[in-house]
Order: sequence, then C-alpha cells, then structure tokens
Amino acid sequence: MLSNVKGFLTFISLERGIMVFMITMGATFLITGSSILPEAIFLGFIAFCIWSGADAINNVYDVDLDVKSDPFRSDYTRNLGNMGRYIFLFFFILSISLGLITGIALVTFFIVLGVLAGIIYSMPPFRLRQTIIKPVVNFSVGAVPVLMVAAFFNVFSIQILVLMLLVGISTAVNSLWEDLADFKSDFSARARTILIVLGIKRGVYLTVLLGYCLIPLMVLVGVLFQMNLLYFVILAALISYLSFRIIKNRKILFGSSSTDLEAMLKLGAMFAADFVIVALVFTINMMLSGYLTYQ
Repeated sequence: MLSNVKGFLTFISLERGIMVFMITMGATFLITGSSILPEAIFLGFIAFCIWSGADAINNVYDVDLDVKSDPFRSDYTRNLGNMGRYIFLFFFILSISLGLITGIALVTFFIVLGVLAGIIYSMPPFRLRQTIIKPVVNFSVGAVPVLMVAAFFNVFSIQILVLMLLVGISTAVNSLWEDLADFKSDFSARARTILIVLGIKRGVYLTVLLGYCLIPLMVLVGVLFQMNLLYFVILAALISYLSFRIIKNRKILFGSSSTDLEAMLKLGAMFAADFVIVALVFTINMMLSGYLTYQ
C-alpha cells in the first residue's frame, strides 16, 4: 500500500506540484496585496493539476530513461500501463474545467497554454524535454501561474511583469539543475539538452552562474512588493548556503581539465539536490513572506 502511494506521488512529481502550488499562492498574495487564502488555494490547486498532469505524461514517455536515473519510478510507471495516460488526462481535464468554472476567458486561456506546454514538453513528436530549448518550455512552469493569477484578479503592472520573469526564469534554471542528476540517462538517450551539448563540467559552471544571476531579480521583487525583513534574511541564508557548498567543493569544481568524470557527475548530482532544496525554500519564503507582509 505504502509503496503504491509513494509510486503515485513520484509519478506525478509531487515536489514540483507543491512548488507550483506555493508559487501560485505567493503570487496571489503579492498581486492582490492581501492574504486571501480561499482564492490562493483554489488557484494553487489549478496550477498543481496542470503540472501534475504534465509530469505524469512526461514520466510515461521517460519510462526507459528513468531506469538509470529513477528505477523505482520507472518500475511503477511501467506497471501502470495505459492507466498512466488516463491519470494525465484526468489532471488536464480537471484543470481546464476549473478554469472554465471561473468564467474568466483569460484564466482559461493561460491554463490551456500551460497544458499545451506540458504536452509539447513531454510527448512525441515534440519531446522538447530532450532538446536544447527545454528551459524555454520550463519557463512556463513559473510564468503561467503568475499570469493566471493576474488574469483572475484583472491586475497587470510592471511589478507583476518582474514577478513573472523571476518565477519563470527560476523554473527554467531549475530545469537545468535537474538535468545535472539526469546527465547519464540523457547522454545514453542521445538527448540534446544544454548540459549534454556543453559537457558536465561547463554545465555545472553554467547552472551555478545562472543561480547567482537570479539574485538581483529576487532582491528587486522583494523591493517592488515591499516584502518584510524575513524575505531578505532567508534569501541571504540561501545565498550563503549555496556559496558554502561551492567553496567546499572548489577543488573538484575548479580543478584541472583532467578532473575525474565520475567525480564531476557526483558533484553535479549533489548540486542538483542542493538546488532543489534552494528552489523549494525560496518558494516557501516568497509565499510565507507575501502572506505575512499583507496580513
């Protein structure tokens, strides 16, 4: 029983669903300037459904790749058979139906846009998750929830544009961080992701650099939405944590070109796990700080 529950939660990538749920709630608090929970939870649930469906169909077509990167999920997905596709359809139909219930055409449009992004990301003949433009598609993971919230409340401004860019770019960069852990399986599948094209060492350099490039945007969002001190304290703690991990592993990271490939792969996998933690904590920080700021 527990194994089936774990398998299902892994199949829909629960951690990503929770992340977009919190992104949407945080965006609701910031865009409305109030701590309205019912609307935030409703819109967050829609975003959760969109990306749970997207991850479900992605894992259906990733079943062979996951043999190396996540054998437990691969076995569960294979045992699901066609049920995996029905789960994907259930989440996508539910998310679009909830959009129609709002009676706001623009909300439904952004939901459908998110659904389409999930399809072209995962399904043949598109399968953009194996191409160099994968981060561009992943931009929608963060951008669509923000746009959906803005459309729901009919509020559009420069501040919201900056918020959309921050969250969208964050989820795009997060997809590169995840690719660090999937390097072996993507290489075996002859995928043409950015990290495969660049190589593992330059790929690690790129992900670290992009992570630091997000900092000015994070600070700008905090200033524009007049976030409380907690937001900036947690942000500083995340930057310090990431910097400490980089300094601790500097010999491998900045070693000679002859650095052992296996060591770089292990370092990439470690950074992938670290970056997931950083992304989740930042998302919680944005949601919680937004709620407390406007309470």
